[in-house]
Amino acid sequence: MPAHGPIILVANHAGFLDGPVVFSLAPRPVTFLVKQEAFTGFFGRVLDAVGQIPIDRTVGDRTALAVAGAVLEGGGAVGIFPEGTRRDGDVEQVNQGAAWLALRAGAPIVPVAVLGTRLPGRSAGTWPVPLSPITVDFGEPLTLEADRSLPGRDRLRAATEQLRVTLADHVRSARWENGSSSPTTDERTP
Repeated sequence: MPAHGPIILVANHAGFLDGPVVFSLAPRPVTFLVKQEAFTGFFGRVLDAVGQIPIDRTVGDRTALAVAGAVLEGGGAVGIFPEGTRRDGDVEQVNQGAAWLALRAGAPIVPVAVLGTRLPGRSAGTWPVPLSPITVDFGEPLTLEADRSLPGRDRLRAATEQLRVTLADHVRSARWENGSSSPTTDERTP
């Protein structure tokens, strides 16, 4: 991951610990977009104290995106879980905010695979078994390619799909490299 300059970390999201684990293991300070519902009680005070950005996931939260854009303009790192909520972590769908920010700021994206924060078959709100291995795999940075011949909304949809495919491929590759799945014909080989 580049040590300086604007960068957007995009990570898969399967378990409650994904955010804290990526935040603590990132090689440089990262400001995450975090669901506004988390900004309550003690945990909310902690999120606020470490400078995280509350986001309303029910709408295209322009205020949160503007704050994240300002972090990028200042040369900082922003973290986003583009799936929007905890899912199985396979990245089958993503929201457009991360791609929008990347295109607007010209910031490269670093795909991040988070593995082991939720065991297969367990619900999204469960914690991993104590002492179970957790992996955070930071991929190679990439700059989204915006096809200028497409109208704005179509360009954003195409960039969002490029981001989704890149992150999904990185997660599959990290699972294979870490022995938590076997490759299939559509997965990259190391």
